[in-house]
Amino acid sequence: MTTASSRTAASDRSPGRAALLGVLAGAAGVAVMTAGEQLEQAVTKRPDSYVPARTLQRLLGRKDPRDDLVLNHVMHYGQGAVLGAVRGLMAHAGWRGPSASLAYAGLRLTVDQTLENATGVGAPPWTWPRSELVVDVAHKLVYALATGAVADRLVPPAAHRA
Repeated sequence: MTTASSRTAASDRSPGRAALLGVLAGAAGVAVMTAGEQLEQAVTKRPDSYVPARTLQRLLGRKDPRDDLVLNHVMHYGQGAVLGAVRGLMAHAGWRGPSASLAYAGLRLTVDQTLENATGVGAPPWTWPRSELVVDVAHKLVYALATGAVADRLVPPAAHRA
């Protein structure tokens, strides 16, 4: 006989719940990455990038995207949160820890570049100045490690059946 507490425990380990918790982890990862970006920009004097806002505008069909701080944050946080679902599912499946987060960083970089280049907003990374490439990869690594740490803490691994 199944009890209410065993159904609750099983639902706590569902893939849907893992994905939802991953979204929360992704939002936390973006917050950590954003804080790191602000610190880095204060030191390097690098200006804000509006590539996320322009990418979102192109995805929404706008022909002449413009710099927009609100849309920048919507894309920045939205993309990071949505991709966090994948990291939540990784934790659910038992792929946890720094090695999982490093693999996940590759996904985050790939999605960024695919959207930016498919919309014509960005340029392929190999054409960037090395200093810009290093900064972007470093920030995405911070995001991935922070998202992974939160996901691994929030998402219990799936119960494995023998």
